[in-house]
Amino acid sequence: MQLSKEDMLAKANSASKNTLMETLSIEIVDFGDDFLVARMPVTPKVHQPDGVLHGGATAALAESVGSFASHIFIDTEKFFIRGLEITANHVKSISEGFVYAKATFLHKGRTTQLLDIKVTDEADNLISICRLSTISLPKKK
Repeated sequence: MQLSKEDMLAKANSASKNTLMETLSIEIVDFGDDFLVARMPVTPKVHQPDGVLHGGATAALAESVGSFASHIFIDTEKFFIRGLEITANHVKSISEGFVYAKATFLHKGRTTQLLDIKVTDEADNLISICRLSTISLPKKK
């Protein structure tokens, strides 16, 4: 029996309990064959001292959605995912509302993956553009 999209999203979000994703209130909201979307509320807990979204919180959102995208496209019985490198270019500030991170694959290899992650606001304005490389490593038996 195949799970519905709603059940898959609920299962994905339940995996975030007691993690940084839960701390930052990051929620997986959509996925498809080659993308995954998460959102994060922009509140004072993710602000810089001057009241705008902290770049580190943005990078944490991007790495979370990108790593999760790589994770759901591998055989998790045999492999696990780790991030190798992340870059982030912040182009616009935001102080409230939600930001959305959409991770899409540029390369989906057996060992390494490269993802493009666009972080936008609710009006689809670009906030940050990120690149994440991940690696699939075999689980020890």
